[in-house]
This record gives sequence, C-alpha cells and structure tokens, in this order.
Amino acid sequence: MIALRESLISTAQALSSAGLNTGTAGNLSVRAGAGFLITPSGMPAAAMKPSDLVWLGFDGSIQGQREPSSEWRLHQDILRGRPEVNAVIHSHAMFATTLACLRLEVPAFHYLIAVTGASRIRCAPYTLFGTQAFSDTAVQALADSKACLLANHGMVVLGADLNDALRLTIEVETLCERYWRARQLGDPAVLSEAEMAAVFERFKTYGQWAGAPD
Repeated sequence: MIALRESLISTAQALSSAGLNTGTAGNLSVRAGAGFLITPSGMPAAAMKPSDLVWLGFDGSIQGQREPSSEWRLHQDILRGRPEVNAVIHSHAMFATTLACLRLEVPAFHYLIAVTGASRIRCAPYTLFGTQAFSDTAVQALADSKACLLANHGMVVLGADLNDALRLTIEVETLCERYWRARQLGDPAVLSEAEMAAVFERFKTYGQWAGAPD
C-alpha cells in the first residue's frame, strides 16, 4: 500500500502546486481494499509523509497515527455508495469557491461541462463542514455527476483513480473560471438538453479513450 500512499501525497502536492488548494485547505482520498486512505486533518501537503495518511475501513475501523480529515464522512459516503469511484478530491480552488460563495450552479454554458457526466455542475446547500449533513447534501448534488460545488465552501470531484480525479479537478476549476469571466459581460448562452445529449453521444467515441475531450 506504500505506492498508493505516495500517489495520494503526490496528488495532494500537485493540487497545492497548481494553486487549487492552499495551506491546509481541502482533502483527498483513494480507495484501498475494504476502506480508503485519506489525508490527515490540518496538515499541509508539503509536510505529509506516507505514515501521516489515515486508513478508514467501511466497517468503521481506523488505522493511523494522525486524525483523519474532519470531512472523512464525505469521502466514506461517496466511496461506499459509488463503486465506480476510486478517488475523491475536495478543493478550495479560487473560481469554484467564488461561484460556491454566490451559491451558483454552473450550467451548460460550454460543451465541456459534459466531462462531469452531467449537463450542469450543481451547488449543494450550505451545511457545517465535517457533519453528516455536509456529506448528505454533497452526495445529493453529486447524483449522476462527478463534480459539484459546496455552498460557501469549495468543490468536490470524483475520479476512477487519482490521476483522473486530478485531471477533472483542473477541468472543473477552468470551467468555473470561464463561467465567472463570461458572467462579467452578461448572461452566457446555455446549451439545450438536446445539444448536450449530442455532446455526450460524441464523447462515447471521441479521442483515445471514451469521454476524452479536445
């Protein structure tokens, strides 16, 4: 499991290097056997060592020297309920968080919204971080999607693995920035459900892997 621990840390550090998390903000996890590895509470990515990561079992067991992220319930509920998901990233990225503080969802103003698996990025209602309500509202906003915003907080992204989750986190932040910039000039035109359905269909066969956008 050491390789998985190192991958989780390198992904956390990549988020910091890209400016998608700062200080001790955000958290991430990866499925590991009958549970998952999660970043510790209140520790910057640059200071993390493999032994600092915490393993939580879906049966409630815990292994580790540190306290897990206070938002471990969010990761547990997603990974337990979505077998196709193996990695979860929670980020306080600038533009995603800006829209979340306005409690705005991101509509299909750009066809690449489809990379989330849905035709919009929902914004979950505000709830106190680390609570069961926080997890419940996020899980609901993530229904049939791989990304959502969290009101007055940040965003959550799901991936088939850590690389996939990191790629999608960057994509979602870029979409949020484009949407924010477009709103400075007016109300962006939104693609219809029929137009988005055509995008989803094209993604099935485009590129080197299904769902790969240009």
